[in-house]
Amino acid sequence: MEIQKEINELAANFEACHKTLSAIGDETRQHIILEMMRMDYNGSRVIEISEKTNLSRPAVSHHLQILKEAGIVKMRREGTMTYYYLDPDMEAFNLLILALQQSIRICADLPNRSVED
Repeated sequence: MEIQKEINELAANFEACHKTLSAIGDETRQHIILEMMRMDYNGSRVIEISEKTNLSRPAVSHHLQILKEAGIVKMRREGTMTYYYLDPDMEAFNLLILALQQSIRICADLPNRSVED
């Protein structure tokens, strides 16, 4: 494939990963993801995540919404309770991994631009 075409495709793939990159670029959301991995696999409520992260419930809700919009977190309702859990398919992360692998392949085909003494 022509290099410019590959780069344009990569740009589109990065755009598709924009929400994921923004979501995981925040240290607080990274902390929430790690705590959710340590918690119940069937899902956790905001109050439980709040207790584990020492964040307020409104702050946790805000960050969970961003993670949900990025496709990293999913939710389900059981009566009046809402449970949040990490996407078991990890589709958002897989798309990001593919874009990064594509970046590596493109860079490997570029000429060496390092200056040697």
